[in-house]
This record gives sequence, structure tokens and C-alpha cells, in this order.
Amino acid sequence: MTLRCLFVDFNSFFASVEQYDDPSLRGQAVGVVPVVAATTCCIAASVEAKRYGITTGTPVWEAMEKCPDLKLVEARPARYVELHHLLMDAIQDCIPHGQAASIDEVPCYLIGRERKRENAEAIARKIKRTLVDRGYSPAIRCSIGIAPNRFLAKTASDIVKPDGLTVLELDDLPHKLHALELRDFCGIGPSMERRLRDAGIHSVEQLCGATREHLRAAWGSIEGERYWLQLRGHDVPDRATKRGSVGHSHVLGPELRSFEGARSVLFKLLAKAAMRLRDERYLASGMALRIRFVGLESRFERDLNFAPIDDTPTFLRLLGEQMEQLQKAIQRKRWNPQRNPPLSVAVTLVGLEPVGSVTEELMVERRRDKTMSAVVDKINEKYGNNAVYFGAMQQAMAHDAAPMRIPFSSIPKPGRDEDVTTRKRAAAKAAESADELYLQRERQFKVLAENAHREQQKRKGRPPAAEPFKAGAGGWGAARKKDPDAEIGETQPLF
Repeated sequence: MTLRCLFVDFNSFFASVEQYDDPSLRGQAVGVVPVVAATTCCIAASVEAKRYGITTGTPVWEAMEKCPDLKLVEARPARYVELHHLLMDAIQDCIPHGQAASIDEVPCYLIGRERKRENAEAIARKIKRTLVDRGYSPAIRCSIGIAPNRFLAKTASDIVKPDGLTVLELDDLPHKLHALELRDFCGIGPSMERRLRDAGIHSVEQLCGATREHLRAAWGSIEGERYWLQLRGHDVPDRATKRGSVGHSHVLGPELRSFEGARSVLFKLLAKAAMRLRDERYLASGMALRIRFVGLESRFERDLNFAPIDDTPTFLRLLGEQMEQLQKAIQRKRWNPQRNPPLSVAVTLVGLEPVGSVTEELMVERRRDKTMSAVVDKINEKYGNNAVYFGAMQQAMAHDAAPMRIPFSSIPKPGRDEDVTTRKRAAAKAAESADELYLQRERQFKVLAENAHREQQKRKGRPPAAEPFKAGAGGWGAARKKDPDAEIGETQPLF
């Protein structure tokens, strides 16, 4: 009984959710984009779109060239989070699951008799069957990997997609891994792949055959030894990690590519980062500011250091001082925002320390700023994020810039991260869709009723009445003599 982990990976999750909500998209190539524009890129692609070579990060213009029939859908992060929790509940009814590694995958740890192969496979099939029974599948499918540790189980879940089930036992190692590429393994990206090749490791077979010392030298740290153990099925505990930063970035839309627009979006991003900082009980002692421009290689970069703080007003004042320097560059004609408008902005709070680990300032002004931040947090928690916001964010709020996004390694909290304006707009759109669907169904019913009435009149050999048939109680309630017998297929009055 060497199997310890069952790993569930939902296939093309964002695009699958869109196909689940809109049946007309099922079976079609779908690309999920942050905004419906040719200048952006796909953040997700459906299984059908991936067959055309469209993946995460593919520019929209390139995706449309590869698949002219590609359906572009604007991302709905709050809906993805909602479906994530519903799917976790479905899995929980089959087997207790661990902490979700990201929004589209989760590990489940096997115990006792569950570690037998036939029992583990039965649990995997039960998960897939539950998705079907609850109506999520076939729109939303998952690939499941079962292996001696989480690392290998995740690797196994990627071997067969979509809707795969792969089991790796100790007897299967390492030869069943040899067909994979180095980049197929978690933790090996472009830079790590280059380091492995520089160390003489060009294939998975060479990776599995390398000594513990060789991998430690290739990684340049103890992580190489951890990798060596995981490849051999050892269940290695997770490393203790310390959060180092909280930040956000945003590519500006055309309407915000100006000094004022970039400043407004930066203020919104920083206020969001400060809110998360307080929610996670940290203080920050540094801030990194980055602005990229259209047509320029150089960037506007500032790195600040200060005493540990967590209140929004102080962060915004520090940011405002740095933006004044950029404004002076315009006045001195060192930067022409019409020729080289800002393209993207990013702000990151660094040097994090847990609240209570350092002595905070005791100045009255600072206490007032902290109290104000706490009050704003409580209001926004109750009525929705940015129900109350700082005036400098107005332009960004008006254009719904920098909405909630889903990071790779965590699950956002819609109640905390989703703007109240975005939520209201989504609710209004849903209400419009519901009204339109109701009217469409009403029109369809009227047509069916009229056709049924005409067909009845034709079969009886009588011409239809001059007055058009009316659906509803008035149309069905006319007094008629009841026919003694109804022919097969004949439509009779309801009353």
C-alpha cells in the first residue's frame, strides 16, 4: 500500500466554467480574456482551443489567427471562486480533501485501506461520477493522479488530459516518468531547465538517474535533495515559508493611459494591497513602484524603505510623493505622456513583519490614520469592497480598472477583493439576462399555443376564427362543447 495522495486537477477550469454556465459554448473553442480586446492575451483556453495551440498567455490576435471561430469570453473571477467551493464540497462528499493548491486543483490524502490501488481508483471514479450526478460534468471535468506523494500525484494528473486517471506506484518508478519532459514537472520552469541543462541533465531519465549531490549542486540549495527524494516516492514535508510581499499590477486600458489614469490606478492597487496586509495581520517596511511606458525600454522605478506600517493614508501619501516626481518630469519635458503613455503599473509592499513582532509608532497622527483604515475596512467588509474609497481612486473606479483577479497559488475572497461596483454590474446583467430569457420563453409559448390551436381547427375541418388566438386564461377559457372522444394526437381544450 504505497499510495498516499490522490490529486484532482480540473481541466481548463476557467473556460470549463464558462461552458458550464453557457451550454452554447460547449464543444467550441473558448478563450477567457481579462478584457475583450485584441491587445490582451488569453488567461485560459478550453480543451477545444488547446487543440489549435492556444494556451494561457497566447495573444488574442494570434489566437484568432490560429482559430478564427474562437469564442472570447470576459473573465468572471467571482464566479470561478463560487464554482471552486461548490466543487470542493462535491469532492468532500467522496473523500476529505487537503488545502487547495490553487483554484483548479486540490490534494486528497489517503489513509488505511484507501491506499490500496483498487480502493483509491474507486474513490477517483466516485469523484468523477459525483460531478456527473450533480450536473457539473461533462462541461467541467477533472484529471486525477494517484501516487506515493503529492508531487508525483500532481505529475500523474497531468499525464492524461482531459478526464484522465493515472496511477503511479513505487514499482512504476522511475521508468514511467521517462516519457515526460523536464518542464512537465512542478518546480521546473524556463530558468531551472537552463540550470539543469548546464548541469548536464537534458532528459527526465537523466534527472531520475542523477545522484542526490548532483541535484543539490544543480539547484544550488537543499531543494535539489528534496527533489531527489520526491522523485523516488518519499513523502517530504512542506517547507516552512514566510510571506515576503503583498502587491498588485495592472495593464492600463486605452482610456487610462495618461498620468492621471496611471496615478488613479496605482492608488487603487495600493489601497487594495494595504487592505490585504491588514487582513493577513502584517506590517510593511518597504514599497516598490514600477511603471512601464509604450515605446520605452526604461521604466519608472522607486524603492522606498520606512518604519513598519499598515495604514492606507500613509501608504498613499508616500506614493503621492513619488508620483509628484513623475509629474515634474512632464513639466520639464523629460517625459511626453502623449508620445510614450504609461502601459502598466505595479506596486508591492515588501519587508513584511507580523503584527506585534515590532514596536509601532505612537504618534497621535499615526493612530488616527490606523483608526481610519480600520473603519474603512469594516464598512467595505459589510457593504462590499470600495463601497467607501479614497478620492484619488475615482478615475480607476469609474472605469472599473484593476478588478479582482485570481492569483496562481491562493484563492481570493470575493467579499473582500471584489469591488461592489463590479458586483452590482454583474447582478444587473444577470437580471437583464433573466428578464430576456423570460420574455423569450413567453414568446415561444405563444407561438406553440397558436400553432396547436390552428392544428386543432384544421383537423376538425373548420376554418380558424378571424380573431387571433390569445394565450393565457382568456384564450383557453372559451366555452366549447366537449367532444365525446379524442383522436390520437388531437389537441383538446384544457378547460
